[in-house]
Amino acid sequence: MRIGDILVASGIITQSGIERALDRQKEEGGRLGDNLIALGLITEQQLESILHELPQPPRTLAETGISESELMALLIKLIYTRNLDTPSRIADEMMLSPRLVNALLAEAEKRQLVEVLGASDTGSMLSELRYSLSQAGRRRAAEALEMNQYVGPAPVSLPAYHSRILRQRITNERIGREVVEEAFADLSIPPDFVQRLGPGINSGRAILLYGPPGNGKTSIAERIGRIFNDIIYIPYCVEVEGQLIKVFDPNLHEIVPKMQSERSGAIRREEIDRRWVPCQRPIVITGGELTLEMLDLQFNPQARFYEAPLHVKALGGTFIIDDFGRQLVQPEQLLNRWIVPMQSRVDFLKLHTGKSFSLPFDELLIFSTNMDPQDLMDPAFLRRIPYKLETTAPSTELYYEIFRGVAESEKLELTDDVFRYVLDRLGTDGERTLACYQPRFIVDQVIAACKYENVPPEFSIERVGIALDNLYTKRSRSTHPSPHKVAGRSA
Repeated sequence: MRIGDILVASGIITQSGIERALDRQKEEGGRLGDNLIALGLITEQQLESILHELPQPPRTLAETGISESELMALLIKLIYTRNLDTPSRIADEMMLSPRLVNALLAEAEKRQLVEVLGASDTGSMLSELRYSLSQAGRRRAAEALEMNQYVGPAPVSLPAYHSRILRQRITNERIGREVVEEAFADLSIPPDFVQRLGPGINSGRAILLYGPPGNGKTSIAERIGRIFNDIIYIPYCVEVEGQLIKVFDPNLHEIVPKMQSERSGAIRREEIDRRWVPCQRPIVITGGELTLEMLDLQFNPQARFYEAPLHVKALGGTFIIDDFGRQLVQPEQLLNRWIVPMQSRVDFLKLHTGKSFSLPFDELLIFSTNMDPQDLMDPAFLRRIPYKLETTAPSTELYYEIFRGVAESEKLELTDDVFRYVLDRLGTDGERTLACYQPRFIVDQVIAACKYENVPPEFSIERVGIALDNLYTKRSRSTHPSPHKVAGRSA
């Protein structure tokens, strides 16, 4: 990963700014960072701050924080399973410098675990030695694979991971009023709700979003997660008491994208420890499938290494428990799992060997539910959630604003007749069973009907009526339930 990519991803520099600095570097020489400063695109303090946060690469095997025997076992397994033969190829797999890999290979050759095959034929002036496992090396690789079948980047130590979590706390990033308002500008949300939400985001403490379904709780929670802009560093793997735990998950962690320019690699590339992946702050969402077991280390008895639980993968970011109260596990049991981490900001995990260890619990925890919080949580737990925000059914005015915005986005004209018809159909004993999701539902149904009829998209009372017939089941309409119960039957 190049520093230029991180500067762009952090929003400090644009890609065009990097291109300008590269043009100046071509004429004036010097480091890219110096040219960025000379052009006034970045201050020296900003550059040094970014560089200070980078995980520094180990200069010696001891500085990796991992024992030489464990690194040796990983090297032998990689050569054995992936048919690697040169230090550069091995270094790319282990995410260590070629110098450290050469030191490991020298020791492996001394132990007669590898044999030198000769120089590689790369077609360039810089050739390197090729290696293969000896018979003793193949035996050693088989033994190492019996211990665990992890092959990949070298792990980082638990103290290094602990320190990195604290160093990149989510509360380090200040989210100002203007940023919050901009993030929710295209959602029809009451201003007082946004005003209450801002402090909750900055606190880094738990947030409870509750209210009838279909009024934007999940959308709000996801927007909160995307509001953060800092780059954090996620380890591929962590070593704890001789056990390996995979943390980086390409399905959950968004890697900082590389710039399109092929000239963007001129600034201190060697100063990043490649065992850490530069990522956006993660957003992890789980719903009804969440169980207590998913919050523990997942040990694979065949591969004999661990997968980190979801909330560990969310460290430094946002962990959203959607549809809280609808999990297979009882709410009380799930909440008890969070009491200590929420109170002390420390989480404890246990290895299958019986040993336990702690990690900082640094993430924005969001509970989202359409059930009554009083039925899910006792007062003691509710006290531990300092921010409780209700998403209520929209007023008629807000409902019209949402409906008109959705219609305009699809180039449909919302007439007064159509809007009054919708209100009359949704009326129940003088109460409006309105929900924020309904306009999008109706518009999508109207567009589908017009496509079926092979006519341009247009509202009509008949088409809107059919859409409303599909909104709820007949029983839920005929029994005139409360708005909360009606919304609960939507699908």
